Amino acid sequence: MAEFSLALDRPVCIGIIGGGQLGKMLAHEACRMSFKVIVLDPTPGCPASKIADEQIVADFKDEQAIMRLAEKCDVLTYEIELANSTALKQLEERNYPVRPAPETLRIIQNKYRQKSFLKKHGVAVPEFALVESEAHLQTLCDKFGYPAVLKATEDSYDGRGNFVIRSKADVGKAYIYFAGRETMLEKYVRFSHELSIMVARNPSGQIESFPVAENVHEQGILVMTIAPARVSRAVEAKAKRHAEKAMKVLHGAGIFGIEMFVTKRGDVMVNEIAPRVHNSGHYTNEACSVSQFEQHLRAVLDLPLVKPELLSPACMVNILGPEGFEGMYAVEGLKSAMKVPGVALYIYGKQSSKPRRKLGHITATGRTAAEAIARATKARKSIKLVPSNTGGSA
Repeated sequence: MAEFSLALDRPVCIGIIGGGQLGKMLAHEACRMSFKVIVLDPTPGCPASKIADEQIVADFKDEQAIMRLAEKCDVLTYEIELANSTALKQLEERNYPVRPAPETLRIIQNKYRQKSFLKKHGVAVPEFALVESEAHLQTLCDKFGYPAVLKATEDSYDGRGNFVIRSKADVGKAYIYFAGRETMLEKYVRFSHELSIMVARNPSGQIESFPVAENVHEQGILVMTIAPARVSRAVEAKAKRHAEKAMKVLHGAGIFGIEMFVTKRGDVMVNEIAPRVHNSGHYTNEACSVSQFEQHLRAVLDLPLVKPELLSPACMVNILGPEGFEGMYAVEGLKSAMKVPGVALYIYGKQSSKPRRKLGHITATGRTAAEAIARATKARKSIKLVPSNTGGSA
């Protein structure tokens, strides 16, 4: 893009592929700066549509819809990896700004391709291999040892594309579970901590890192993020080096969520990279000098990036759809949750609940990480999701 200017009679228009909660929070930041936003999402009335100027209702991979979105906007970005990287590449070849770059998206969309790329460029990752057959899977399990993690290479997230193989008896079940899909086996990492770091890069090459955060997952889904991470300065420095190295070799413009394992020996390795704003970066809204959402917009528009500072310790907990229930829902316990000091409550506005679906989150700040964790946990216990026909109450 040329030298940036803001003309209010024709505001800069940002196209976002994906209209979930991440798109909603991106749109909120864009609106604050009087940018125009159009989202593309297959769900009518998706969360981002409540804030965006317009929604194109279409599948994330719909090439014609992506081209329509591009015609209406000055730059395209995405909040979900399911975007059509081939169509975005066609736009880029016409010198249309797509950020992060379509090639970056293509690499990251396939977990085997992503890990291979990172390994080739000297970024530490767990041992992995592409699975060729059930017999080959057995051979790999014998090599890697048990447990080992079988992963679908594409179209999987929140742990839904993973199968932990705990013994030889699980090999056949795991292979059948992913029948017809490309898979890779990964050596199980016995980690002491799971970390993530949000790193932004603009097209001019400026790179800025957020604080290293600590994550807690259950059944493959993030349930809590703590900032700053409760690790040594040496581990923190290793994590930042790995993250910034990954950003340099990917040449992406935008913000990236980089998830890592810390082994019990203190080694750090990259688990996965998301080329977008990320669940584990939500704490930045309340706890940092700039949010991940503003930083992403700065990056895709090639504006100067802010060097993020952690203003206070924070803890983010996800509000997930309860087990055994699917459908319209109401949120109860708002008064009790919002009585807790330092708490910010986000309800995404998704129309229906499903088990373990991300429906909102709570961020709490505190004088210490322990205080922030206690506040976030107390507020989360107050929130109840119930079928809407029972009626919700504050």
